[in-house]
Amino acid sequence: MPINRTEQALARLADLTPRKIVAELDRYIIGQADAKKAVAIALRNRWRRQRAPEGIREEIAPNNIILIGPTGVGKTEIARRLAKLTGAPFIKVEASKFTEVGYVGRDVEGMVRDLVESAIDLVRTERETEVEDLAHDKVDERLLDLLLPPPADVATPTPAPGGADASDRVFVASASGSVTAEQEAARDRYKRTRDKLRQLLRDGQLEAREVEVEVASRATQMPDMGNQPGAPDTMANLGEMLSELMPKKRKKRTVPVSEARRLLLDEEFDKLINLDDVTADAMERVEKLGIIFLDEIDKIAGAKSEMGGPDVSREGVQRDLLPIVEGSNVPTKYGMVKTDHVLFVAAGAFHVSKPSDLIPELQGRFPIRVELKSLTEADFVRIMTEPENALTKQYAALVGAEGTQLEFGTDAIAEIARTAAQVNQRMENIGARRLHTVMTTLLEELMFELPERGTEPVKVDAKMVRDRLKAIVEDEDLRKYIL
Repeated sequence: MPINRTEQALARLADLTPRKIVAELDRYIIGQADAKKAVAIALRNRWRRQRAPEGIREEIAPNNIILIGPTGVGKTEIARRLAKLTGAPFIKVEASKFTEVGYVGRDVEGMVRDLVESAIDLVRTERETEVEDLAHDKVDERLLDLLLPPPADVATPTPAPGGADASDRVFVASASGSVTAEQEAARDRYKRTRDKLRQLLRDGQLEAREVEVEVASRATQMPDMGNQPGAPDTMANLGEMLSELMPKKRKKRTVPVSEARRLLLDEEFDKLINLDDVTADAMERVEKLGIIFLDEIDKIAGAKSEMGGPDVSREGVQRDLLPIVEGSNVPTKYGMVKTDHVLFVAAGAFHVSKPSDLIPELQGRFPIRVELKSLTEADFVRIMTEPENALTKQYAALVGAEGTQLEFGTDAIAEIARTAAQVNQRMENIGARRLHTVMTTLLEELMFELPERGTEPVKVDAKMVRDRLKAIVEDEDLRKYIL
């Protein structure tokens, strides 16, 4: 009986309590406790629904969320880290890319198809990890066959099932019922040589040796009709499907062992992995665990008086989104997908519009709204020091690649945070992204001269920050251009 892998994925969620989820998000995202708590509860409810009585399980709708806040405060990062944490199928799409059906643009159902493709990649990667050792063993044997083809009168000593050695194999005997001594000697020499080559292969000493391999190639590559302007998403994979129906040819290529290993490994994975099982698991995982992050949802919202002209399709996009968020069957090339229990997390700055400008039906499908706070100077200091992927740590790693040590003083971090907060106040507030522009400008000369300057350690202090950024911060036109 096959193992229910979706149940295994749900079992992993059992250990992720809301408190643990928030603690994990805290490793990379500063502040925004309300948003973290909301998504943690929504994620835990995925597991709780599967443990509910079967009679009511289908009636429990996902807790779709709208994250409201200015750019650069962590909306997208929360969704991205959440997907990595759970191992659930996840995609991020921008609502502004969609248009009402009938207009040239992308159909909203395309995001469900993208989610299915993401799930198939996820499940296939898991399967490849499970059979990786076996696949590598098979590839090694095929490489040995290419490096040392067996003589015509010697059977290829491929390992027998169960680990049997050469003495357990059956050889073709002569008419008199005996195997000649010459054949036995040749067989022994071949086995010894093959064992030596196997060890050299495992030690990586034959990677540059060239071998001739046969690879599959399609006779004709059909054009991708989905790339045509205005083509619906149902056409996107038509060229691919037609290509798969064409007969495949085999052609020989002479490549190094390192390249041959990659080509043969793909073939072995295809043999060991049942694509139908992968597809079935992926479809089930999409329906039970899928997450769609719908960014820039405020771009399709607007008061009715504002609609018209080039924005005529905004309300139409909302109406096209409604059945998918509400729950419907979406056709994909792998079959129909039910979106009743896909979790939708929407986000938007809502500078011009507000959530109440969405059509009422769509508002009702996002019952949970969380407002993310703008980042302060103190938040910038924490962002630069606390997360595991803090900018200061990233730049220290980049400089360390050149053999130089980079250190940021406490006063330097405070000065960078003060500068970023000040520029955000005077210009457009882009949140933590302002730290990237400030840091890039601050360290531009160092990063350029690093290979020639030697390995002397670099200490960044507040004076260095002020000296490098003073002219730019004080010049309003220059500040807008650079920072």
